Amino acid sequence: MNLIVRTVVVGFVVSVGFGSASAFAQKASCSCATAYHGASNPVGSIVSVNGDVMVSQAAGYGPAKAGNMLDSGSRVVVGAKGSASVAVGGCNQDVPASSSLDVSRVEGNICLKLVGSEQTAAIQQSGGAVGGFGPPEGIFSGALLATGVLAATQDDDSAVSR
Repeated sequence: MNLIVRTVVVGFVVSVGFGSASAFAQKASCSCATAYHGASNPVGSIVSVNGDVMVSQAAGYGPAKAGNMLDSGSRVVVGAKGSASVAVGGCNQDVPASSSLDVSRVEGNICLKLVGSEQTAAIQQSGGAVGGFGPPEGIFSGALLATGVLAATQDDDSAVSR
């Protein structure tokens, strides 16, 4: 098999293997969305704070207090022994312990995305058979196998220099 053709085939197999794995990733959606009214005003505020709660500010993270203003790009991070409540537009969102709330602008809306501790710290199974061997692992294994077969069947007799 010609070296160029072999290289193209290997590249294609590997790109399909790695590219398709991202199709199985879950997109995180907004917990709540509300209309965006322009950059002139803050988009919301922290209503209540209990325990260990931090909020992103211009100079980094600082302790959160009821009444802190939130803008697009703000993040509220709640510790293991804390909780908070946030109001943004028509959304009232509770932020439980060991979680965070991201405030972002998505097209013409403000998106509140709650990320809980089970989403940030847990290793999620891929949904496969026994041992957790699912579609992403299968695609990667197939690409690896195809690469090995192509490497093992190369024609060593057509060397460039003799």
